[in-house]
Amino acid sequence: MFLCSRSAHAQVPGPLKLAQTIPLTGLHDGDFDHFALDAAGQRLFLAAEENSTIIVIDLRTNKVIAKITGAKAPHSLGYNSESKKLYVVDDGGPNQVEIFDGTSFKLLGTIPMDAHADVSIYDPASKLFYVGNGGRQAKEEYTSISVVDTTSDKKVGDVKIDGDRIESIRLEEKSPRMFVNVYYKGIVAVVDRSKQTVEASWSFAQEGKNFGSMALDEADHRLFVHARDPGKVLVIDSGSGKLITTLLCQGDYDDAIWDSGTRRLYLIGTPFLKVWQKSSEGDRYDTLGQVPTAFHSITGFLIPSLNRLYIAVNHHGSTDAVVQAYDVVP
Repeated sequence: MFLCSRSAHAQVPGPLKLAQTIPLTGLHDGDFDHFALDAAGQRLFLAAEENSTIIVIDLRTNKVIAKITGAKAPHSLGYNSESKKLYVVDDGGPNQVEIFDGTSFKLLGTIPMDAHADVSIYDPASKLFYVGNGGRQAKEEYTSISVVDTTSDKKVGDVKIDGDRIESIRLEEKSPRMFVNVYYKGIVAVVDRSKQTVEASWSFAQEGKNFGSMALDEADHRLFVHARDPGKVLVIDSGSGKLITTLLCQGDYDDAIWDSGTRRLYLIGTPFLKVWQKSSEGDRYDTLGQVPTAFHSITGFLIPSLNRLYIAVNHHGSTDAVVQAYDVVP
């Protein structure tokens, strides 16, 4: 039985409405990883990790307009809207960041990384691209957040994180702080981006381990961390590192999204996509709904300006892969 933190009787039906299904033809069985947005060009990029492909979707027509090949196992992406370059983290051969022209989709260059180059996040303000790599697969007791300057296309630093695997990175916009989760240890590392140093390490091992996705409510100073073991979301004060509450939720999840406009938290995965609504009464998060999801649909991306949530669904058997576009219901 799927567990949730609130009674089913408290749910308000219909937080999402399926608006369109975008076919992704020509793919075989295999996982997707993450999305990235080109807001100015109204395009959405999707890493089809096990198909060695980047899918390009036109958001005006909701149709696939290109497939970028050249990355062997693309995981996460960043897009510089000024230079119109796409940065792809790839660990399918040599671990590296691949740089593609955002118009012609030609490969422009590569930046070497350590083993298990996977998670990343792009900061449009500084034009820096932060890439997690190293750790267990590199036979090291620490992982690195490599800092790539997308203006010069060079690596300009590394931040060492104590732990052998990281799964998610979140940035504060109004401060130089960056939150990094350490998968096996149940730790959140707090990094000062300007100094490229770890300033704090918060342990939540007594609450859970195998940390996966994270989301950040910067305005209310709340960090959400999904602990796959035992299956719950930790709600943490992002200023003090104090655990505020937990939201019980078991299943297979890979993306957490906070929408500041609606004050909703989305957890993308199976068997249900979970939606919580933050109450106006302090730190209470009510289950707003749970949407049954399709095969292995654990990757999502919210575009608040369009009021739409996009979910990737794997090819399986004779069923083609698709991206489902959901309208957010107020």
